[in-house]
Amino acid sequence: MTRYLFIGGLHRSGTSLLARLVAAHPSIAAISGSPAPENEGCYLQGAIPHTAMHGRPMHFATDPDQHLIEGCRHDSLAVRQRMEFDWGPWFGDDAPWRLEKSPVNLTRMRLYQQLFPMSQFVVILRHPELVAAAVSKWVEGPPAKLVDHWIEAHDQLLGDLPFLHAVCVIRYEDLCRAPEQTVRGIHEFMGLEPKSPEPETVRNGNADYDQPTGLGATLRDWQYAPGGEARPWRPIVRHPLRSLRERSLATLSIG
Repeated sequence: MTRYLFIGGLHRSGTSLLARLVAAHPSIAAISGSPAPENEGCYLQGAIPHTAMHGRPMHFATDPDQHLIEGCRHDSLAVRQRMEFDWGPWFGDDAPWRLEKSPVNLTRMRLYQQLFPMSQFVVILRHPELVAAAVSKWVEGPPAKLVDHWIEAHDQLLGDLPFLHAVCVIRYEDLCRAPEQTVRGIHEFMGLEPKSPEPETVRNGNADYDQPTGLGATLRDWQYAPGGEARPWRPIVRHPLRSLRERSLATLSIG
């Protein structure tokens, strides 16, 4: 039985980088060679409408219509079957796991858990001031407004976590600091024998933005402080198997 790993997070949070590194494992197939931006599966399926208005950066995550949960209008066998049919050609070779990455997965995890009951989820965060700076080329607005969107989106994430059986939340800053360790922890979370990621230069893009602003106080749930500071933080790992949960959490807890 094929299982799914869904990766999500706000735009410019590191979802594409993380997906490439995790999918290097021989037991994982990822969407490749598609016409979709960054091979994002949300564009490649016709079961859940996805127009230019649905996945707008710094808008979608606080749109109530985009928060898809169990029992919503898309919670049906027909939707699951259409999604698998549409995605199938883009996954290539058969593998025990399929990895699908789209930023909008951040707000679809509860629905996808219903559609794909054995699925697991990884969410990646990036400092809100740096996300605001990175998306400024696409989205107009003062940094404080973009940061407020980040905070509201991740408050919603905190509300969703108790409903998920298997979810892992990591930070971009920790991935950049220890990529091999982070990827190993995610493979352990999936119950796979860890494999080092393919050689790829992992550069912390936060250094590209001088004096980020917009955050008024430290976000203690995520240990992000004003001025782009990422303080030590313990990742979130939920998994029904204690052995996998404890093993992956120990690996992901980067000192």
